[in-house]
Amino acid sequence: MKKIVIAIDGYSSCGKSTTAKRVAAELGYAYIDTGAMYRAVTLYFLQNHVSFTNPKEIHKALDSIDISFHYNPKAGRNEVYLNGLNVEDEIRKMYISNQVSEVSVLVEVRRAMVAQQQKMGRKRGVVMDGRDIGTAVFPDAEVKIFMTADVDTRARRRQQELLDKKQLVNLDEIKANLEKRDLIDSTRTESPLRRAEDAYLLDTSYMMIDEQVEFVLNKVASKVLVNDFSE
Repeated sequence: MKKIVIAIDGYSSCGKSTTAKRVAAELGYAYIDTGAMYRAVTLYFLQNHVSFTNPKEIHKALDSIDISFHYNPKAGRNEVYLNGLNVEDEIRKMYISNQVSEVSVLVEVRRAMVAQQQKMGRKRGVVMDGRDIGTAVFPDAEVKIFMTADVDTRARRRQQELLDKKQLVNLDEIKANLEKRDLIDSTRTESPLRRAEDAYLLDTSYMMIDEQVEFVLNKVASKVLVNDFSE
């Protein structure tokens, strides 16, 4: 079976990462969490006091950043490493969420991350989730999904994720953070968050993860079957 690229874009806390991981596992594909890459860059910038408005500092910092993914068999997940250190848990904290959109809007950062992501997916057989995968990173992806959900549902899901990690955050604060990120992501000049013309819309407001995974797998099956019969 010919391997393809599956691009899953959309807003925060729609279930993108969970769905993408499950789809990748079902297909035996690699999973790449591009949002985690921007979170890792944000962590580095904050730890090293990199000014978001100083191009020289940003360029120098990007040259010093190495991001990789390693599978943790005990946790059953891919984890993010920043310059050799496991930062998976740290990058999921609220203080990173509050800053990540301001970092990811930077042109230098986006171009550096997009180049890395394209290199990771060059051999196909990947599921990538993020904000601009189907529009900027892999506009030629064979299957594109754009996920959305109402902001109240997303805020409740995000709060539960944080509670599972023993982080108690007020629901209103989470909702405000999501709305701020939506605005920044959708209005930035470089690779804004938008639905690709050929992306399937998936509203997860009232869907379980199993249903979301089934939706994506059905689109993949349809695409692969069409390709197989046309060759």
